[in-house]
Amino acid sequence: MTELARVLLRRGLDVTMVLIERPFGSSDSGAAATRRVMAANPAITFHVLPPDPSSPDFAGSTKLPFFHTLQLLRRYNGELGRFLRSIPRCRLHSVVTGMFSTYAAEVAVELGVPAYAFFASGAGILAVVAQLPALLAGRQEGLKVLGDAPLEFLGVPPIPASHMVKELLKHPEEDMCNAMVDVLKRIADTDGVLVNTFEALESRTVQALKDPRCVPARQCPRCTASGPWSTTARRIGRCRPRGGTSTSACRLGWTRSWSAASCTSASAARARSRRSSSGRSPSAWRGPGTGSSGSCARRPPKKFLEQRPKPDLAALLPAGFLERTRGRGLVVTSWAPQVAVLCHRSTGAFVMHCGWNSVLEAVAAGVPMLCWPLYSEQMLNKVLMTDLDMGVAWEMEGYAAGRVGADEVEAKLRLEGRELRARVAARREEAVAALEDGGTSQVALARFLADAEKLRGQLGD
Repeated sequence: MTELARVLLRRGLDVTMVLIERPFGSSDSGAAATRRVMAANPAITFHVLPPDPSSPDFAGSTKLPFFHTLQLLRRYNGELGRFLRSIPRCRLHSVVTGMFSTYAAEVAVELGVPAYAFFASGAGILAVVAQLPALLAGRQEGLKVLGDAPLEFLGVPPIPASHMVKELLKHPEEDMCNAMVDVLKRIADTDGVLVNTFEALESRTVQALKDPRCVPARQCPRCTASGPWSTTARRIGRCRPRGGTSTSACRLGWTRSWSAASCTSASAARARSRRSSSGRSPSAWRGPGTGSSGSCARRPPKKFLEQRPKPDLAALLPAGFLERTRGRGLVVTSWAPQVAVLCHRSTGAFVMHCGWNSVLEAVAAGVPMLCWPLYSEQMLNKVLMTDLDMGVAWEMEGYAAGRVGADEVEAKLRLEGRELRARVAARREEAVAALEDGGTSQVALARFLADAEKLRGQLGD
C-alpha cells in the first residue's frame, strides 16, 4: 500500500494512510516497523485512529487472531467515518482499501466518494476470489472433501481443491471461512480494483476479469493491471540487465568468485524446522551441482504471536552441512537482501515459497523460479506460475511431503533450466516495457485516475 501511495504522490495527489493500533503485541515490534515506514515517507500523511476499547482478547481466544482482526477492522468503520468527515469534501478524492479492509468501502458509500480496492496479489488470485462466493453458495460440505479434484474458474488453469487457502477449505459456515469470504467478496462492491500485476504476465486472466461471468449476477468492477507495484520490483526492472555486481549484493562477498547464473538462491523463510526421516531437515540441501554452483539460504520467522527464537542451525541442518558447503554456499540466519541477491550476476535460479511480491521481483530480475509452496495462497500461485500461460517457474517434487532433495533441484535446473530461463527473460522485458512511458501499466493507471476523477465529479454533483 505504501508503494501505491508513492505512485499517487508522483501523480500529484495528496495521500493520507489511515492506520489502526496493533491489536496484539509482537516480539517483532510492529510499531517500530511502522515508524520506520513513516520516517522513510515524509510526503505521506499518516493518521492513526483512536484505539477500539472493545478489542478482543487475542490471548484468551480459541479463534485465529486473523479472524478477530477482520472483525476489528469492521468495528473501526465508525472512527474512520468520523476522520474522513473532518476532511473538507472538496479535498476528499477517494478511499482505497486493502484486500482485507474492504469494509471501509461502506464508509465511502455513506460519504458519497469513490471507493477502490488495492489487490496486492495477482490477477489469478483475484479471479479465484471473485468466483469463490458462487462456488461456495449452497454447499453443505467444505471444499476439503474434494481432495485434489480440480476446481474450474474462468481465466485460470484448473486449481486442485487442496491448493486453496486452508481457511477456505472449511465448511462455508465456519467462522474463519465465512469471515474471509465476506471480506473478499466486498471487493466487487468497490468502484474499481488496482491489481498488482502487468497485463502481459497474466493476459488471459486480465481479459477474464472483464467477463460478466466472472462475478455472476453482479457487475464486476474495472480491474486495472498497473503493476508491479513493489518499489523494488520497479527498480529492478528499470535497472540495467543483470550481469554487473554494482548492487549491494557485493556484501555477499562469497558470490564474487562465481560465474554468471551459477548460484541458486533458496528462500527458507517459515520453513518447518522438523527433520525428515533421513535425519536431514527439509529446508537443507546442497547447492545444485557438485562444485560449480553455490546456494544462498535464509530462514527465520516465527509463528503468529510467538517469540522468535534464535535459529539453531545444528537442529535445522544435517550434521556437517556448513563445513561441507563452506565456500560454495551461505546460510543467512536473518532476513537476506533478497533484491540484491536476485540482481546479482551469479544468481541463476530462485527456490522460493511463491509469495507474490517475490514472484514479481524475480520476474523483474529475470531469474527463473523453482516452487516450494508452504501455506496461504502460495499453492494457488504455484499453479499459476507453472502453467504455460505465465511460465516462469517449475514445480519441485516432494514439497507436499516437506522435503525437497538436492537431486530434484539439480535435475530441474540441468534438464529444463535453459527453456525456463528464456521464458523468464522474455517476461522481464515485458515487465520493463509495461512500466515505461506508454507501457500497459502506465496507460492503465492513467486511465484509472481519469475515470476516478470523472466518478468523483459525478458523485459530488
